Amino acid sequence: MGYRRWIGVVMVVMAIALSACSPTPFRTSAAEVPQLVQAILSDPKTFNYALSQESPNIFGLTYEGLVETNGLTGEIEPGLAESWQISNEGKRIVFTLREGLQWSDGYPLTADDVVFSYNDVYLNDAIPTSARFVLLIGESRALPTVRKLGDRQVEFAIPEPFAPFLRSTGLPILPAHVLKETIDTKDSQGNPIFLSTWGTDTPVEKIVVNGAYQLERYNTTQRVIFKRNPYYWKTNEQGDRLPYIEQIIWQIVESTDTNFLQFRSGSLDLVDVSPDYFSLLKKEENRGKFTIYGREPTLSSVFVTFNLNKASRDGKPLVDPVKSRWFNEVKFRQAIAYALDRQTMVNNIYRGLGEPQYSNIPVQSPYYLSPEEGLKIYDFNQEKAKSLLQEAGFQYNSQGQLEDDLGNPVRFTLLTNAGNKIREALGVQIKQDLSKIGIQVDFQPIAFSTLVDKLGNTLDWDAHIIGFGGGGVEPNNSANVWSLEGSLHSFNQQPQAGQPPIDGWRPDPWEQKIADLYIKGAQELDEKKRKQIYGEVQQLIQENLPYIYLVNQLSMTAVRDRIQPIQYSALGGALWNLDQLKIVDE
Repeated sequence: MGYRRWIGVVMVVMAIALSACSPTPFRTSAAEVPQLVQAILSDPKTFNYALSQESPNIFGLTYEGLVETNGLTGEIEPGLAESWQISNEGKRIVFTLREGLQWSDGYPLTADDVVFSYNDVYLNDAIPTSARFVLLIGESRALPTVRKLGDRQVEFAIPEPFAPFLRSTGLPILPAHVLKETIDTKDSQGNPIFLSTWGTDTPVEKIVVNGAYQLERYNTTQRVIFKRNPYYWKTNEQGDRLPYIEQIIWQIVESTDTNFLQFRSGSLDLVDVSPDYFSLLKKEENRGKFTIYGREPTLSSVFVTFNLNKASRDGKPLVDPVKSRWFNEVKFRQAIAYALDRQTMVNNIYRGLGEPQYSNIPVQSPYYLSPEEGLKIYDFNQEKAKSLLQEAGFQYNSQGQLEDDLGNPVRFTLLTNAGNKIREALGVQIKQDLSKIGIQVDFQPIAFSTLVDKLGNTLDWDAHIIGFGGGGVEPNNSANVWSLEGSLHSFNQQPQAGQPPIDGWRPDPWEQKIADLYIKGAQELDEKKRKQIYGEVQQLIQENLPYIYLVNQLSMTAVRDRIQPIQYSALGGALWNLDQLKIVDE
């Protein structure tokens, strides 16, 4: 089902805790309909999967692909395809769809929908979708060919070996009978009207899906309501259609504090447990009739990154040239990494419920390189930080303030998304830590929409704190981050389709090397060699620090005991088997 499907799929999304409003509780009578109520911190940005890059989004509930990922084991399992055959040394896969598949409007789901989803959407250059990055193959950046063999059979073929080939076919299948016309019809600028199709202003009854749930209602800044899809393909042992829970309600709240208070009051059925709430919630488990699951490292990341973009737009540098010189000096970034006290972050901000983080690959992945295996780490050492800065030509004035070799005081603006208490606290500590090595940080939590615009459109920022969501255990799921043209290559971003061009963009040699190694890692079929390739990637990232990783929070979720059976993992979370969950008598 939907939650399981997207765990191991491309959608490397920005897992940013978003700000929003309207904390008003909403719950219908449980006697009327089995329902699950949870909270999100911002409105969805689109109902069009291909155009989405942000969290929260509806697609884990509403769409499935040919294959899905088991939320406990990470293994690939059949989804809309009941089986597949791999041949030609792994370069050809023939999928056989399940019999009787239907869309939420009752229309048959066939091989035509699979071919449409890939050829017309994901592989279409006119559609600016991040999904395409996990399908790019080899140095030529070739794409698969997808063709129909019959109403229930589809062939995927690639020109050379590609280790993540099977896993990459988990992208959601979209309805050709509804969307094909929007690809073929162009607007006045010659773009497919698909690009403006299924925005959040679309009447929910027009959104056709294949997942366990479909949209029932959307009230901006208030709530999103889903109802079970009567045509969902999964059934229980008795042949009854799943899911058991008939309605999912997402309340849109203004902050994590409000989320927490609503859970304690009983108006929410589950809540992600942040470290500052853990102790209190733990004491209330029995009285509140809930259980806290987890306490294992998440698959996500949180980091500081500097804007390394040397380009200009309309003759104006994206980054102040004085600051750009600092940011592009590797010893400057290494000094910052040494100056940050991660253990104090763990102890004070995460209340001990986190671990210092140094790798872009999660510890659950077989490709993770640990410090014990040689991964470079930056233990807290402010004297080392000062020494590196002086080696790079920086100096201290009589007041102890750091200056560059031209006498410019080192001062920059650090952004994060307002309303995320953890990131706001991290920003305060980073400001304090760097003040001790003579650097003045202007820390500014700003609205999420403003931050997104800066990172992905105007590109005019100094530094920020954000994180990337878990892309699963397969490194290539993060290709959109490390590909030079990737839409999440945020530390040195190129404009995406439809955005104003920039002049003078160029990658550093190490940046190009990482991109090349990601291609090589996806080409290599030998698992031992793949681990070596991604080990080299992790070393390059740690040496050059495009992202300075901070703390890996422990993954925890509190869930009402009336929701069963919870099979929790950091990989899948609490709801990866949502279609199997029931509301039981308390």
